[in-house]
Amino acid sequence: MSRRNGYISGVHILVATDADHVVHGVTAALGGPDVAFTICREGRDVSSVVARGGIDVAVLDLQIGSMGGMAVAMALRLDHSAGRLPATKVLMLLDRQADVHLARRSAADTWLVKPLDALALKRAVTALTAPPAVEAPVGADDSADDGADADTEAENVGTPEGETVAAG
Repeated sequence: MSRRNGYISGVHILVATDADHVVHGVTAALGGPDVAFTICREGRDVSSVVARGGIDVAVLDLQIGSMGGMAVAMALRLDHSAGRLPATKVLMLLDRQADVHLARRSAADTWLVKPLDALALKRAVTALTAPPAVEAPVGADDSADDGADADTEAENVGTPEGETVAAG
């Protein structure tokens, strides 16, 4: 995944929701020339779509018809641990701040509280799809830099696991 001219590119996003306004909000915020979307209107269909491969991020609405986002996220995690599905990053869309515990319990990688904010959505997906930071090996020579800037920078970067973003 890369960013080009403010767009996320080279990513395939699965959006699982039965609400048209959520589909429109996510695709408008994340759409770009090299972004592919797969829309699932039923939570039960998500695992079979992920099994086909190529999904970089699953954006799961907490409320999805017959099988909600929490159940879908848990099914994805269980199927992955059993070797039936590839690892998939999960961004859960919550209805209210009080639902954060549901996102944590379902092992979502990150979450946003609706209403959606395009910038927060872009940041969350970028964080989920960015390659991991390369750390210097232990004992590497950093005599030219006292490390103060790196420590300050690291403190200001939020992790998807612990970050709750109120998108409204």
